[in-house]
Amino acid sequence: MQEDEILAEFRASQALLEGHFLLSSGRHSAHYLQCARVLMDPMRASRLAAALAAKLPREVRQAIGKVISPAMGGVIIGHETGRALGVEAMFVERPTGTFELRRGFSITPGEKILIVEDVVTTGLSGREAIAAITAAGGKVIAAAALVDRSGGTADLGVPFTALVSFNFPTFAPEDVPPELAALPAIKPGSRAA
Repeated sequence: MQEDEILAEFRASQALLEGHFLLSSGRHSAHYLQCARVLMDPMRASRLAAALAAKLPREVRQAIGKVISPAMGGVIIGHETGRALGVEAMFVERPTGTFELRRGFSITPGEKILIVEDVVTTGLSGREAIAAITAAGGKVIAAAALVDRSGGTADLGVPFTALVSFNFPTFAPEDVPPELAALPAIKPGSRAA
């Protein structure tokens, strides 16, 4: 898929929101990508995941043993990317605030893992997921996301591929511009803190 085709998918699903948003990273933004809207159409999710899988370097695609995503946002795109790659897809979740494998999911020691997320802003969720996977014995060899909204600055500690990059400014709480601060902040994501 070309970037204009990818953007058309976001526009068609009304996934780009404008207002005052409190992101899961703790930063504020005037724009929010509601990837759940993009992924609610199974055929669209399948197309986007296939495009994401195809964008990964060939040596990464060939080495992946499993795809693991941080819950909640990464579950659908992770599953569809696993399908596109022909490997199992699982997720880590935070039942007590820290990512962990549950539900009978397991990793073979040393198994090569691809982390897949919907959106990366600071890379915090990805780094936390990588720590949980490493603690469970897996070896994260790369990360991927539908959207990189970090402007290329997110460091997950592994090679990172995004299907598309949006560079919307984000602000620390103490740096929110007055015109944005005048709007009520909405927290549309799934992360509590």
